[in-house]
Amino acid sequence: MKKILALLLSSWCGCALAQTAQELIDNGKNSENVTTFGMGYHLNQYSPLSQINKSNIKRLVPIWSTSLSNDAGELAQPTVYNGVMYVVNGHWTFALDVATGEQIWRTQVDYERGAARVGQPGVIMRGGATIYDGRLFRETIDCHVVALDMKTGKELWKQKFADYKEGYTGIIAPLVANGVVITGMAGGDRTTRGFLDAWDPETGKKLWRRYTIPAPGEPGSETWPNTAAGRPGRTVHTIRSLISYIGAPAMPSRTTRPTAAGPTAFIPRV
Repeated sequence: MKKILALLLSSWCGCALAQTAQELIDNGKNSENVTTFGMGYHLNQYSPLSQINKSNIKRLVPIWSTSLSNDAGELAQPTVYNGVMYVVNGHWTFALDVATGEQIWRTQVDYERGAARVGQPGVIMRGGATIYDGRLFRETIDCHVVALDMKTGKELWKQKFADYKEGYTGIIAPLVANGVVITGMAGGDRTTRGFLDAWDPETGKKLWRRYTIPAPGEPGSETWPNTAAGRPGRTVHTIRSLISYIGAPAMPSRTTRPTAAGPTAFIPRV
C-alpha cells in the first residue's frame, strides 16, 4: 500500500474556505499554501523557501503517514490550502489535516472499469487537485470532469468530455483561467484528436471546445495532407499557461501526427 509522508509540520489554519482567482495567481507568495500545480501558473516547480538547506536536511524526520488506498502509486502533486491537503489519484480524492494527517473526508472516484484497459499506465492521475471558489476539480480515467465541495467532498457536478472507447482518457489537472475551468485530455498514442474544453465552475455547463489540430480550411490546415483522416494527435497531456495579461493557456502537446508532413498546431484563445 502506497503512503504519503508529511516531512514538515504546518500550522492548522481552520477549515478550507472559498479562495479567489488572485490567490491562485499569487501562489508562492504565501508559503502556507500550494494552490496550483507547479507552484504557480509559470510552472517553475520551484519553492523559494530557504529554511531547509544542505546543513539541516539530514535532520528531517517523518511527522505522520497515511494510506491513500492506491496500489498503483502516487503521481499527483498535493494541493494545500488553509491547513488542508487535497490529494487525488485514480481511485480517490482525499482531504487531510496537514498537521496530523487525519482524514477529513474522502470521495471515491466512480468510473467505468473498462476505461482502465485503455491507457497503458492504468488508472492514474498525473495532475493535482485544482481548487477554486470552494470547489475541487479533477478528471477521471473514463473521461469525466468532476467538481467536489472542498469542505465535504460531496459531488457537485460531473460532465463527460469524451468516450474512452475511442482512446481518450482523463488524467491531467484542470486549469482555472479568467474564472473558467479548462480541461485537456490524453490519448495521443491512440490516434485521438487533441482539444481543450472550458466549463462553468459553478454549474458544470460546457462553454466551448477548441481543437489543437486544424480542420480543413482552418489556419494551418494546409500543412496536413488529405490522407490524414480525422486529423489525430496533439493531445493536451499537460496544460501550461501564458497567464500574464491575456490569461490564455498554451499547450505543449504530445504525439503529433503525421510527422512526415510537418504539421502545424492550432492554439486556441480564451
